Amino acid sequence: PCPILDSENRVAAFLAGRPRDESWDVLVGEAALKVEEARGEISFTEKQLHHGRGDFPALSMGFAHGSGRKKPGNVYHTSTAVLTVVTTLLALHCFQRIAGFANGAFEACAPAVFQYYLGTVGALLEWNPALHRPFPKSVWATFTVNFGPATVSRPHRDSANLAFGWCAITAFGRFDPDKGGHLILWDLGLMVRFPPGSTILIPSALITHSNTPIQKGETRYSFVQYSAAGLFHWVYNGFRTDED
Repeated sequence: PCPILDSENRVAAFLAGRPRDESWDVLVGEAALKVEEARGEISFTEKQLHHGRGDFPALSMGFAHGSGRKKPGNVYHTSTAVLTVVTTLLALHCFQRIAGFANGAFEACAPAVFQYYLGTVGALLEWNPALHRPFPKSVWATFTVNFGPATVSRPHRDSANLAFGWCAITAFGRFDPDKGGHLILWDLGLMVRFPPGSTILIPSALITHSNTPIQKGETRYSFVQYSAAGLFHWVYNGFRTDED
């Protein structure tokens, strides 16, 4: 693990790497295979195929606040088939492990913010037990699977996320990390090697980020965990909107 520090020794990004586990390559290989299979079972909408982060299919689950919602609610999919496929992915051991490792990395690199996330999620679930928490032991409220097969995002900021919060990105697939798939942190002037099976945490609402292309015939997928700023506003306001 390697923190990236700013001029005042604050952690500006955290290269969590991977667990010391000999079975990790097999595990993330299974995750890539399951995402490939799931992509073939889903008919993506135009909005899911082309969005602010790039031109590749992406689906989210969990709960959020914002984008027209009057209060925090679950991220729904109109198609029962899509919901079934994504829920099945969520339940797989490989994704449980990936989510768990990112969660532990978050607690290690930013313990105070981690506790703030944990308290907020707990308060929201107590307020509305019907909210769907993606992973029982994770502090993030939402996750997105980017289905590739070549997930290469354009420069962007995730401005709906908590400004001082953290987003966990895990890359997997079959690509040469020396020749592509690097994470570019534009505001820091850094290009970071990002091998399959590795996790990086960044304040995605503040730092403009993107990926370099991969080579022809390669595949790259990513799994992202985050929480919308609106959730924290809602709890801070005593379970009301800013306006109320």
